[in-house]
Amino acid sequence: MDALKPGSPYQPIIEELSNYPQKRFYNVSKLGGTKYDILPYSIRVLFESSIRNCDGFLVKETDAMNILDWKTKQNDVEVPFCPARVVLQDFTGIPAMVDFAAMREAVRNAGGDPVKVNPACPTDLTVDHSLQIDFSKCAIQNAPNPGGGESQKPTAKLSPLKGQPRKLPCRGQSSCKGPCSAGELSRASGQFSAQIENTPILCPFHLQPVPEPETVLKNQEMEFGRNRERLQFFKWSSKVFKNTSIIPPETGMAHQVNLEYLSRVVFDVKDFLYPDSVVGTDSHTTMVNGLGILGWGVGGIETEAVMLGMPVTFTLPEVVGCELTGTASPLATSIDIVLGITKHLRQAEVAGKFVEFFGSGVSQLSVADRTTIANMCPEYGAILSFFPVDNVTLKHLKHTGFDEAKLEVTEAYLKAVKLFRNDESSSREPEYSQVVQINLSSIIPHVSGPKRSQDRVAVNNMKSDFQTCLNEKAGVKGFQIAAEKQNDVVPVQYEGNQYELSHGCVVIAAVISCTNNCNPSVMLAAGLLAKKAVEAGLEVKPYIRTSLSPGSGMVTHYLSSSGVLPYLSKLGFEVVGYGCSTCVGNTAPLPEAIRNAIKQGDIIACGVLSGTKNFEGRLCDCVRANYLASPPLVVAYAIAGTVRIDFETEPLGTGFNGRSIYLRDIWPTRKELHTVEEECVISSMFKELKEKMEKGNKRWNSLEAPESPLFPWDLKSTYIRCPSFFDKLAKEPVSPQPIENAHVLLYLGDSVTTDHISPAGSIARSSAAAKYLTNKGLTPREFNSYGARRGNDAVMTRGTFANIKLLNKFIGKPAPKTIHFPSGQTLDVFEAAELYQKEGIPVIILAGKKYGLGSSRDWAAKGPFLLGVKAVLAESYEKVHKSQLIGIGIAPLQFLPGENPNTLGLTGREQFSILFPPELSPKMTLEIKTSTGKVFSVFALFENDVEITLYKNGGSLNFVARRFL
Repeated sequence: MDALKPGSPYQPIIEELSNYPQKRFYNVSKLGGTKYDILPYSIRVLFESSIRNCDGFLVKETDAMNILDWKTKQNDVEVPFCPARVVLQDFTGIPAMVDFAAMREAVRNAGGDPVKVNPACPTDLTVDHSLQIDFSKCAIQNAPNPGGGESQKPTAKLSPLKGQPRKLPCRGQSSCKGPCSAGELSRASGQFSAQIENTPILCPFHLQPVPEPETVLKNQEMEFGRNRERLQFFKWSSKVFKNTSIIPPETGMAHQVNLEYLSRVVFDVKDFLYPDSVVGTDSHTTMVNGLGILGWGVGGIETEAVMLGMPVTFTLPEVVGCELTGTASPLATSIDIVLGITKHLRQAEVAGKFVEFFGSGVSQLSVADRTTIANMCPEYGAILSFFPVDNVTLKHLKHTGFDEAKLEVTEAYLKAVKLFRNDESSSREPEYSQVVQINLSSIIPHVSGPKRSQDRVAVNNMKSDFQTCLNEKAGVKGFQIAAEKQNDVVPVQYEGNQYELSHGCVVIAAVISCTNNCNPSVMLAAGLLAKKAVEAGLEVKPYIRTSLSPGSGMVTHYLSSSGVLPYLSKLGFEVVGYGCSTCVGNTAPLPEAIRNAIKQGDIIACGVLSGTKNFEGRLCDCVRANYLASPPLVVAYAIAGTVRIDFETEPLGTGFNGRSIYLRDIWPTRKELHTVEEECVISSMFKELKEKMEKGNKRWNSLEAPESPLFPWDLKSTYIRCPSFFDKLAKEPVSPQPIENAHVLLYLGDSVTTDHISPAGSIARSSAAAKYLTNKGLTPREFNSYGARRGNDAVMTRGTFANIKLLNKFIGKPAPKTIHFPSGQTLDVFEAAELYQKEGIPVIILAGKKYGLGSSRDWAAKGPFLLGVKAVLAESYEKVHKSQLIGIGIAPLQFLPGENPNTLGLTGREQFSILFPPELSPKMTLEIKTSTGKVFSVFALFENDVEITLYKNGGSLNFVARRFL
C-alpha cells in the first residue's frame, strides 16, 4: 500500500522523527489519548494501518475509530486491514501473477497503459512447492558402523581444547582427504564470536566440503524440467512487474525466507516510516509475529485483493494477553517451554483470537523460541500470537545483518509510536479481553517411556517412576521384577576393566536431531553440556553405545563452529552419518559381554535417545526400557550411566580431584545458549540465505524468459493460459443484469467445503481435466497436479466440483456429476456447465447451511465463476467464502429465516429468474420467480458499499482494472 494516501484526513499528525528530521511518520499515539495507551500492541498496528490508508472508501474514518475503540467494539464490527506486504508460495502465487498478466492484456485492449498494472504493495513469491522427490537415498546406508560402536570411539586422548587447533583422525573414507582440520572451526573456550563458513554440505566424518549428492542434483534437474514453463513465467514476472520479487527454487521455504530475509520490522519508503505487516498464502506466515511483525495466513483471493490495493476485512478480534512470569527450570529446554506454552494456550480456548505476550518471562525467550510459539498457532487455534519488539528482538536483528543506522531508526520509530515493549518501563500494560497467566517455573522437563512415547515422566520423578515400573505387572509400563531381585548387580569384564550392570543401567545413548529436536538450541545445549562435563573430568563408560546423528550438515556445522563437537566426540558422541539411525532400530549390536550380562541377570537395561520412537525392543532385543529425552538429557544420562538417579540430590559422577559433579554444575544456562545460538547459528544462517538470494543459482540465472511488458501467451501451453476474467472489460461498469431462466447446476446439502469445490491434489484419469490434457497430447504420467497447473484456467475450471466426495442431490450418491436439464443427461459438472454456456443459459447453485466451509481457496470462487455460475442460493455461508464470491462477481443469496428448498417445495429442476434493482443497497431483499410460478424472497448478502461496488464492477479484478483506463 502507499506510504501516504492522498487526501488522508489524518495528515496533520505526520511528524518528523526525533534526531532523524528526514524521516516522517504518522504519530498515531497522539490520537485518542489514553485509549491508544491501553490498546494491545497488535491492535495498535491495525490502528496505524487504518490511519495511514484512510481514503474514505476502502478505509473510512469510522473504521479507524472502531479500532481505537477496540475495548468496546471487539467481536462487534468488521474492520479493514491493509498489510504492508504480501508473501506467496508458487502454487497459490501463480494464479495471482497470471491474473496480473491477463489484466495488462485487458487494459491494453481497452486503450489503457498496461505498464501501469503492477501489484499495489511489495509482493514476494517463493518457488518452494515445486520440488517432488523422484530420487531418494538414505545417507545412513553409506556410513560405517551406522549404529555407533567400538570402532567409533577415539583411541587417542584429546589434547586440551583451549583455542588450539587439532586434526581429526581420518577414517580412510575414499571420498575424503583427511585428516581434516577442526581447529579452523572450533572456538576458544567460552568464546563464540566467529561465523560459520558457508559450506552447503559437509562430509559427516571430516567436516570437509563435498559436492552436492547426486540425489539432490537429479531432483533439482527434474524440478526445472517439469516446471520450466511456470519458472519462465515467474522470471518474466520478476522482470516486468514493479513491487514484485521472485525467490527462485533451491533458496528455501516460503516461511523461512519470509522470516530470515524478507522481514523489515519497520518499512522505510522514501523516508516515510510505518510498521511491517504481512498476509501470506502459507499457513506458517504467523512465524513473523515472533519478530513483532503482524501477520497471518489467508487464502489466494485475499492475498490477490491486497496485491490489487484492497484491504483484508475481518471481525475486530478479541486479544488474549498471555502473561509469562517466573523463571524456567534450569533443565527445561526451548522445546519444553514452547510445548508447555502451547499446551496452556490450547486449554485456554483462544481459537479465532489474537494472542499477545507480556510479562517478565518474555525476555527469557529467544527469537527462535518466539517464532516457534507463533508458528504453533494452528495447534491452539489462534489467528496469531504476537510478541512486540523489545531488546531481545533488536539484538537478534543485529546478528542477522541489519544495518546499524537502520536499527537505530527502527528503535526510535517504534518507541515514538509506542510499539516497543520495555520491561524496565513504568508505562502501564495494555488491557486485554482476558489474561492467561503462565508461570515458566511450572514448565518442567519430561522424558517419555519406558515403552511408549505418550507415557511422559517428569525428570525429577524419573527415579521413582522407574522403580514403579519394576514393581508393576508386565504391561504397557511394568516389568514385574520381584522385589528381592530389584537391586541385583551383575559384574562384567569389558576392555580390561570391571563394571557392574543393574536395573536401569544405560547401554544405548543416541543424540538425534530429528523432528522436535531440530531446534538449534537443544543440540547446542547437548554440546555445551558435553564441553563442561569434559572440562570437569566426567566420562561416559565405554560399553555404552553412544552416537550422534545430526539432521543435516548444517547441524554438524554449527556444533563445530561453536567449539562443542570435539567434546561430544570425547564422550563418545561422534557423528555417525545423516539419516534415521537409532530410533528406527539401526543400532549396532551391543558388545557380546554386555549382552550376556544383561541376559544372565535378567537386567532391565535402558536406551535413551532424542528421537521419536521408543517401542520395547526396538533399539535392541535385550534393551527393554527405552526413553525419549532432549539431547542434553541424553548426554546427562549417558554420563550417569543409569536412569535410577535423582539429578537434584545425586551426582552424575566424580570429576577431577575427586569432586562430586552434579547436573546443575554443568547444565548450560539459557543466556549461554542464546549467546551461542545468535552468534554462531543465526548469523551464519542469515549470511548464507542472503548470499543465495543475491547470487541466485545457475539454473535460474541461465533460464531464458521474455522481457516484453505483455506476456507472450503460448496457445499450446498446458501450464500458463490467459484467463477469461476480463473478457467483458469496458471503461464503465454496466448495471447489474437480471438472471433470467437460470438452471440449477448443482443441488447441494449442508456443509459443502471449499475442498469439495476447489481443484486440489492429483488429476484423476477419468476427470474432465484429464480429458483436456489427453487431447493436448499428454500422457497420465505428465498430468502433474492441479496445484502445479493453477496457472491454466482451463484445467482448473474442469477440476472445479470434481471432488469424488461431492454429494449432489440430483445424483443421490457421492460423485463429481450432475444432471443437465432439460436433456436429463448425467455429465461431469464441467461438461454440463459447458453445455449450458453454449445454449446461453445461466446457472445457479442451490445449497444448504454453511456453504463454503474450510480453508480459504481462490479457485473455490474463481472456478464456479468460469463455469458460468451467476448466483449461489444457500441457507447460510462461511463468511470468508461469501466475501470471495462477491469479489469474483457471483451474487451470494440467502433464504429467509425458516425457509429452504424443502419448505418452499423446490426440486432444483425449475428455472429461476432474479431481478436486480438499478441501485443496490446493503442487506436488501430480492424476489425470485421460478418456471413453476412460485415466487419467494431472499436476502442479497452485500454488507456494505464496497461489496456493492465490487459486485457492480464484476468483481475486484475488473474493479481494479478500470482504474487503469
